Amino acid sequence: MRKNLFRLVAGMAVVIATVSMITAVVTFAQDKQAGGRLEGAWNVRVSILNCQTGAVIRSFDSVTQFMDGGTLIDSTSGIPQALKTPGEGVWEHTVGSNYRFKFKSLGFDTAGNYTGNTVIQHDATLDSTGSSYESSGTAEVYAPNGVLVATLCSSTTATRFGFGV
Repeated sequence: MRKNLFRLVAGMAVVIATVSMITAVVTFAQDKQAGGRLEGAWNVRVSILNCQTGAVIRSFDSVTQFMDGGTLIDSTSGIPQALKTPGEGVWEHTVGSNYRFKFKSLGFDTAGNYTGNTVIQHDATLDSTGSSYESSGTAEVYAPNGVLVATLCSSTTATRFGFGV
């Protein structure tokens, strides 16, 4: 009797463990599928905005690469590359077709002296086809001593970069 009870409990434990593992794998796969849709290279049109009125101050092109694991790299035509590092940062899936990303670049003057850094943070919404997104957020500009000197607003529209695009 005791042996049968032990077998029953052990068998149920195996079933519960198996169901738990399958559920975890399915949940991970679903989250990865939704969260991974932003991965890849994107042609980005950035617009710097007046934070109070939303009026466009200027626009320029960028290229952003969202990588597996939640990292990103950004290169922009908004500031000459000799005067700044590429933006390096992180991104994550929040819910549904929504994401957020944040990256930082270091700035220099023409003599090569460090002038501070800029931190960009945006919330993005991917379209239903996964071929474009729109985002909005801020750019915080910091002096070399870490003091915040300006906060700018911006928005982007982006399309996937790839073969045939």
